[in-house]
Amino acid sequence: MASSDVMLNLNEKALRLLQDDAGKIEKLIAIQMENLATRKCPLYEEVLDTQMYGFSRAVDFAVRAGLVEETEGKQLISQLERNLALLYEALAQKAELDA
Repeated sequence: MASSDVMLNLNEKALRLLQDDAGKIEKLIAIQMENLATRKCPLYEEVLDTQMYGFSRAVDFAVRAGLVEETEGKQLISQLERNLALLYEALAQKAELDA
C-alpha cells in the first residue's frame, strides 16, 4: 500500500471517528430537547459542555496531525454548536413560559 493510500485511509478513518463522536453528542442534545418538560438541568448542561470541549480538542488534534482538513473539522464543530445553541434557546423559552 502506497503512503498516499495509507494517509487517505487514516484521513477517512479519523473523519469517520469524529463524525461518530459528533453523532453521540447530537443524541445527547436530542434527548434533552425531547425532555424539555423537565426544568433546566445544570448537570446535563455540564455534561454537554464537557463533551463539546473534548470533541473540539479531538478535532483540533486531528487537524494538527493532518488527519482531517481544517474546514471539515470546523464544520463538525459548527454544526454541534448550532444544535447546542438551539437547545439552550429552547430551554430558555421553556423557562419563560413556565415562569
